[in-house]
This record gives sequence, C-alpha cells and structure tokens, in this order.
Amino acid sequence: MGEKLVKIIGHHWVESEQIVEIDSIDHIKRTPVGSILLFDNIDNSIDLLKYCHKESLPSAVRVDSIKNSLFANSLDVRYIIASKDIVEDIQSIAQQYLFDTQIIVEISSEDEIEIYAKMGIDGVLFSSAIERVG
Repeated sequence: MGEKLVKIIGHHWVESEQIVEIDSIDHIKRTPVGSILLFDNIDNSIDLLKYCHKESLPSAVRVDSIKNSLFANSLDVRYIIASKDIVEDIQSIAQQYLFDTQIIVEISSEDEIEIYAKMGIDGVLFSSAIERVG
C-alpha cells in the first residue's frame, strides 16, 4: 500500500482539479467537463447533489456537522469540505468507516498547510482557487 499524501488544491505550484461553485442545474450544464462541482451547503443543495450522484458527476460540499458528512459520503461526494472547528472529528470518522470521500479544509494561507497536515487531514483547498459560474 502506498503512502497517503496531503492533497493540495489551488496552489500555483501544484496542478489540481478545477473547483467550481454551483447553485443550479443550469450552472452544472455550463461548467467545463471534469470540473469538481462545489455546493455550499448540503441542506440547501440536496437535490443538486442527488443529480450529481445519479449522473456520476464529481462533486464537493461544505459541511458543518458530522451528520452532514455522513450524508455527503453516502452520495459519493469526492470532497467533503469540513468547517475548521470539526474537521478533525470528521477526518477521524472518515478513517474509522473507510470513507471513499476525502476530507479537506478550505484555507487562505500557505501557513495553514502544515497545521492541517499535522492533524492528518486528507487535504487543503485554497479559497482563492474556487471559481464561480455566473
């Protein structure tokens, strides 16, 4: 088994996926193929997440509770973007239950990479890398 590496999304030194914030089916249809579709909140985006699941579209969702992370994993979300205050708890549960979903945290500074790597978080996403369809 290979080593697990911290995923870094959106840093200019590292090539990474395109993350696009979405809030409608129309936005999904206007998003470049292969983009990760980001939803701000599972409660307000459940129908869109179900659509992504049904269509096998890669998605990510911000969560602020363990319960919502469990639902996100059940919907085959590629990335759970956990709020900073519960990211360690969600990462622990993800490891215990062998989530297919990766747990990442949104950051704004390179200094935060090391902090979350030491916590064992799967990865980080620079806020500045998130695109919006408009």
